Amino acid sequence: MFRSALNLMRLARAGRVLARHDALFPLELRGEMPGPLILLMALAKIRMPWERREAAIDGAEPAVRLAAALMQLGPSYIKLGQFLATRPDIIGAELATDLTQLQDKLPPFPTEEARAIVEAELGQPLSKVFSSFSDAIAAASIAQVHRARTMPDEANPEGRDVAVKVLRPGIEASFGRDLDSFFWIAELVERVHAPARRLRPVESVQTLADSVKTEMDFRLEAAAMSEMAENVANDQGFRVPKVEWELTARHVLTLEWIDGIPASDRAALVAAGHDMKKLGTQVIQSFLMHALRDGFFHADMHQGNHFVDADGTLVAVDFGIMGRLDEMQRRTMAEILYGFIRRDYRRVAEIHFQVGFVPHTKSIDAFAQALRAIGEPIFGRSARDVSMGRLLAQLFQVTEQFDMRTRPELILLQKTMVVIEGVSRHFDPDHNIWESAEPVLKAWMMEQFAPETRIEEAAAGAMQLGRLAGNLPDFLVRAERTARLLSESVDEEGLKLHPSSTERLARAQNRRAYLPALWAIAGALLAIALFRFF
Repeated sequence: MFRSALNLMRLARAGRVLARHDALFPLELRGEMPGPLILLMALAKIRMPWERREAAIDGAEPAVRLAAALMQLGPSYIKLGQFLATRPDIIGAELATDLTQLQDKLPPFPTEEARAIVEAELGQPLSKVFSSFSDAIAAASIAQVHRARTMPDEANPEGRDVAVKVLRPGIEASFGRDLDSFFWIAELVERVHAPARRLRPVESVQTLADSVKTEMDFRLEAAAMSEMAENVANDQGFRVPKVEWELTARHVLTLEWIDGIPASDRAALVAAGHDMKKLGTQVIQSFLMHALRDGFFHADMHQGNHFVDADGTLVAVDFGIMGRLDEMQRRTMAEILYGFIRRDYRRVAEIHFQVGFVPHTKSIDAFAQALRAIGEPIFGRSARDVSMGRLLAQLFQVTEQFDMRTRPELILLQKTMVVIEGVSRHFDPDHNIWESAEPVLKAWMMEQFAPETRIEEAAAGAMQLGRLAGNLPDFLVRAERTARLLSESVDEEGLKLHPSSTERLARAQNRRAYLPALWAIAGALLAIALFRFF
């Protein structure tokens, strides 16, 4: 009860801020809403006599109004806004596309606080670590960045220029409070509004929570940078800054200083003579290589997280949000994208059914027809005329029509593809994402389905079967022992269990571990039947 009251107060405050910015429309976009939410919205819209509408949002676009409200609400809501950019099925594709540009910028906290955090994290005075330490040069919702120079050593008599990222003080507690409110409202919506369950609101908030938790431990970000650096070591046109591990801790991340032009400064890039068409292609193909070849990609690849060095190489920073795809997800993604490029809508539909994205109760032919309605407008038109936002809007309408549930594991991939297209269009307004994607997809598909790859997969499968066969004798002994014990427990009244066993099974059921237990019991009972039959 106390939790509910506390979260209602927090959400009421957020509703008031959204209402003052005339930014409650994302909720209004959903045609059906639970009654309590409609009531809360109506109350939030009531303006007190002493309250005025924010003048800055008069006549502003919807995304501008929403962004301004989220900025006022603070770091947690800025991250929520960025997360909503991945959910066009909730707020609409056009608004989701606009929110990918939400700037994660806040005033910096005092440099003295940052110096104190660095000293506490590294366990020594700042003067023994850095010969210089600047004021903040960039500040976001979770951290801010300072330029510093390391102390001289034999390899670097003058020291090395580095970037030092420092976590905002108190940010973990602040996020914890707001995330609890997000969970509370998501649980409420799932409980009282059945149509919303298809969107998996609780799982979506959990995805946001996991992402934020990872972002707040800079050791994990450093590890992500290290892993990607190994993956792209031999790639052309893309690299990752070097991590200074001895100067990195949970709340402090130190990496090499990048001397490059921010990708957001197009005019400077053009003035420096960079090939903008090449950069547009490079960012698309680099992302696809990371996602398909490595199954590990930078999931926050907006312009602000890229620099372009003197030779035209893209240098990515801020690895707090990363995405992973397993082998099956990579193949599914590649086949769907390649199917769209080849206009083979039947094959794209088959893939959706094979991997369980669309229930088998639906018509595969009807789904293929719907996919054709989405894909055909893309081809034969100028890249300027193809709206990714409109395409996503149609796609989510179709998936809802065919009862395709939201895939939380693909949320970051969906978001990143939209952002990447925006970056490529920023470099080259006429860039066509499909033309850039085709050679990478085709090469990867040919490699995956080549005979030597199939042989390697068959060999790996044989090894797994060999390990299973090696464990078979022990498995049979255990099965016989289990069958004997179960046989002794069976009488005319059925199967008898000790009270402690019943209690453990109940706990297992609460942990959703009952399926393996049921399979084990079914297998044992089958063994009993066979034993008695023979």
